[in-house]
Amino acid sequence: MHLTSEQRSIGQENFYAAIGSDLLRRDILKEVNAKELQSGKGLGAKFFGYGTVEKPVRVAVFGTGDEGSVLINAINPKYVQVVAIADIRPFNQHRAFHGDVSSPAAQAARCGLIAKYGWKDEDEARQKVKVFGDYNELLEFYKGKTGEESIEAVIIGLPLFLHAPAAIAAMKQGYHVLTEKLMAHTVAQCKEMARAAVEYKKHCAIGHQRHYNVLYDHAVKMLQSGVLGDLHYIRAQWHRNNRPGSDSWKQPMPKEIRKEDGALTGRLDRILANYEKKLEDPKLKAEEKILLEKQIAQTKAQIADGILVSGGEYRGFQFKTAEAYGYKTEELHIEESEKPYNRPAAEELIRWRLYDRTSAGLMAELGSHQLDAASIFIAAMHDGKKQYPLSVSATATRTIFPSEPDSPIDRDVDDHIHCVFDYAGPGYNKMDELGKQRKITVAYSSINGNGFGGYGETVFGTKGTLLIETEKEALLYQRNEVEKKTKITVKGSGAKKELLISPSDDGDPLSAAIGLQATYGDVSRGYCEEIEHWAFCIRENPEADHRKAMPRCYPEVALADAVIALTTNIAAKVGNTVEFDPAWFDAAKDETPEAVFAEAADEKKRFTPDLKRYA
Repeated sequence: MHLTSEQRSIGQENFYAAIGSDLLRRDILKEVNAKELQSGKGLGAKFFGYGTVEKPVRVAVFGTGDEGSVLINAINPKYVQVVAIADIRPFNQHRAFHGDVSSPAAQAARCGLIAKYGWKDEDEARQKVKVFGDYNELLEFYKGKTGEESIEAVIIGLPLFLHAPAAIAAMKQGYHVLTEKLMAHTVAQCKEMARAAVEYKKHCAIGHQRHYNVLYDHAVKMLQSGVLGDLHYIRAQWHRNNRPGSDSWKQPMPKEIRKEDGALTGRLDRILANYEKKLEDPKLKAEEKILLEKQIAQTKAQIADGILVSGGEYRGFQFKTAEAYGYKTEELHIEESEKPYNRPAAEELIRWRLYDRTSAGLMAELGSHQLDAASIFIAAMHDGKKQYPLSVSATATRTIFPSEPDSPIDRDVDDHIHCVFDYAGPGYNKMDELGKQRKITVAYSSINGNGFGGYGETVFGTKGTLLIETEKEALLYQRNEVEKKTKITVKGSGAKKELLISPSDDGDPLSAAIGLQATYGDVSRGYCEEIEHWAFCIRENPEADHRKAMPRCYPEVALADAVIALTTNIAAKVGNTVEFDPAWFDAAKDETPEAVFAEAADEKKRFTPDLKRYA
């Protein structure tokens, strides 16, 4: 829906008035306001019920690329002390320390370890943080070490296909784990991770950060209180401006890796030359010169990724080849393309999101966020109990990439996906003609080529409509009344008490002021809070006893999100509606959707969980 600026302003005010109402969250928000709580400064502890830690958890970070650097940016040093990193790219090792200075937005999302811990420069940082290439080298170094010489936990920002082997190896060696979403590359791997967490008595948290986003916590409160009425439809999307020539998943590479890369060949050299030319300007201000010098150093580190073709030394670190790190040089024969695509191993490493072997495409990287949010909303209608979908129908296409009809296709993953899920609503009963109609529908789309609409979720209830956009902004309306201000009112009492979104000419100015003040500024997406809570659980519950403090997104929760995302990919591939088997969501059971749809016996075996394969 396209909303005017006035309609958006009304929706925002309605949302603030709702959460600030004395019938919903006024008490907790007044405390937030009085104590000036912010992300990293007590906000998460107040909303999500955890405390401080006496001593930061000693952590190693596996993978310091795009997402690994986001997680570094979210660290609160009072909870976590990074003592080691592992990454096999010069570019990522550089960003781990210096952050990403390619743009103001990138710098805000990835500040780097030097800024995070207030170190003077990289030399001082490297005295505090040990640097490794492959994560296995890091694990081998710390094997048997104790006390201040050891690590206690790992944060994993590796490509998806490495989540399970890295997490299981870390837990087996005695370390707690927090890994980026999606949980793993296959449902079998997810179940293996869950079983490893039980066997080794370690926390295994998965980074679906919406579980720690305050806006979503407010949404849950609204749903539980009945303000939105009966939830019956959720519309979610992630639309992206990715187009040929400006594809964020097809990152520019050094020309040593792929000389036949069209317009992208030499792009990094051109960027470097442009920075160096700007640096010669005598009119440069001091701060502009400092930034340019940082951008030059970062671009040189990105160009140094070319070393992954033959191996060699960069800044005193000995790098192996991409093949030696487990990536593959292949001639790809994508079904729709008559021409093969010759892909070097270093390209698979740098552009790993494009390939089925290393990624799971849009559903894993983007869709899992929205579907996790939908699960949070639907659980609120079932007393907080996670609900599993009944079925999914999906279609996926590759309509944008490549741009030229006669070009070889350079990726396995699709660039558009659309899917529809049926969930059980309150009163659902598949044995009853009326009861089996009591469903909640979730529709999701992710497209490339046109970013109109951005990303977010719209929740449709019988009383109200809630929009959450980009995890940072929320709007509320009485159903489709986008021109009307509202306030929360109460009807009846006792068991018949009912909260309503009621139209009001003036809205509820006092409640709106309280709600606005509590959410003013840069709303936390939840990364900081998820890491704080994980560290708190490690300190309070080192044996990962489920009767004590546990991260919100522990394996059983994240497994469900993975089943949903990965089964959607299967539904799109087979072109039929797929009904979910409840056994797929049970980590103790061996059934998986991939095994059901596998054709060969060896494939069925690969897609059946077996922790012994990691012996």
